[in-house]
Amino acid sequence: MSIKHLNQRQLADRWDVSEASLERWRSDGIGPIFLKLQGRVLYRLEDIEAFEAASLRKSTSEAVCAGGAA
Repeated sequence: MSIKHLNQRQLADRWDVSEASLERWRSDGIGPIFLKLQGRVLYRLEDIEAFEAASLRKSTSEAVCAGGAA
């Protein structure tokens, strides 16, 4: 089983945010969990997808159920 990783630039491109935003979010404990290996920051694709799924909203006050149904 191969685990896919994205670096900071790749995740910034995926989400159309700046790398500085990702750095700030990491400092503030926001966003998906990450790996820090020899000074390199990497995000596992499975953690990115889990964070995206957990961030789904039906409205500003209502989250979408984990299965996608509301």
